[in-house]
Amino acid sequence: MRTASQTESHSQLAVIGGGPAGLRAAEAAAAAGLQVTLYDGKPSVGRKFLVAGRGGLNLTHGEPLERFITRYTGPDQPAEIWRGLLADFTPADMRAWAKELGVETFEATSGRVYPQALKAAPLLRRWVERLRIQGVGFAMNHRWTTLAPGPPWRLGFANDASATADAVILALGGGSWGETGSDGGWTQILANLGIAHHPLAAANCGWEHAWAPEVLARAEGQPLKNLHVRAGAVTAVGELLITRYGLEGGAIYQLGAALRAMPEPAIAIDFKPTFTADQLVAKMQSVRRDYLNEARIRWRLGDAATAILARQPWTDAESLAREVKHCVIRLLGPRPIAEAISSAGGVCWSETDATLMLRKLSGVFVAGEMLDWEAPTGGYLLQGCFATGTRAAKSAAAWLGAKPADTP
Repeated sequence: MRTASQTESHSQLAVIGGGPAGLRAAEAAAAAGLQVTLYDGKPSVGRKFLVAGRGGLNLTHGEPLERFITRYTGPDQPAEIWRGLLADFTPADMRAWAKELGVETFEATSGRVYPQALKAAPLLRRWVERLRIQGVGFAMNHRWTTLAPGPPWRLGFANDASATADAVILALGGGSWGETGSDGGWTQILANLGIAHHPLAAANCGWEHAWAPEVLARAEGQPLKNLHVRAGAVTAVGELLITRYGLEGGAIYQLGAALRAMPEPAIAIDFKPTFTADQLVAKMQSVRRDYLNEARIRWRLGDAATAILARQPWTDAESLAREVKHCVIRLLGPRPIAEAISSAGGVCWSETDATLMLRKLSGVFVAGEMLDWEAPTGGYLLQGCFATGTRAAKSAAAWLGAKPADTP
């Protein structure tokens, strides 16, 4: 991988950040004919891409686009912004992109799309090789620290190196998985330049709850399956996992935004969503004692659910059925952002135009998790990074006069 020297260099486009959004932006910009240099504070690129690969590398999702678009939320997100962004790089484009790199994909029964080998490293190696063939320059161990007015923009780095570029794409990620480089250090740099952002917060993360010791003794590490989980007016379908500190799992990840908005966060679990309370009671007509144990058998409650429900004695089927349908768990707060799969917060949408260029810094574009959006796990995060990276690259090329913004 070619490394930039300490002497100042100039590029048409500087991409700062070597995660999925930055790599995709460099790829699309190079394909548009731009001379691109990619800077990253770590010794190698794609570290967060490799982290995503620990779960098999969920690239995207196969659900209909109309549903797909609704997965992206943000406090001041422009209406229909994601319809346009996903049109720039669709879920079908993601699968075609992987195939071009020699990696076949498949759609699981859940709708999630993975590489056949369920590995990230082979895809990343081929991706970097393509970028090298395209002529993208790599400047590793360059942690970005300053941006002086341009164009040309003057970039400063923690290793005392400097560079200039006619346009810049910022793709430094959010605040999760800080060891990969996305530690949110850019927030102060942009704040000094007058760019507003919402504070970074943990998203797609576990939430804390003070379990009674007897619950943990019976249920720690046990899953709660086939649930409906509600936070305020939002309902998620999925699973939860009981941990020593609280709860993990897809269902609670989906409820992060709703929980953060609640003054006293709590969830209500429906352990048996396919039955009404009356139907559950009907299965207990002959029971006169030991209601929870009988419910465990007749209602097919799992060990973890039974442990939670044992927090109080039950003397009738009706009250137990109501609890099974609406079991409230009060939460203390989210786990630290360093443990989160992704982050919420970031550069306010009002600071950018439709091209993802910062209104106050003409020629500087933003992509990926630096923007204030969040989405659940399931392929939406990587798809969002690729889509915004593509938009920023096309926009930078158009701004520099290389090619029209709608060029593939």
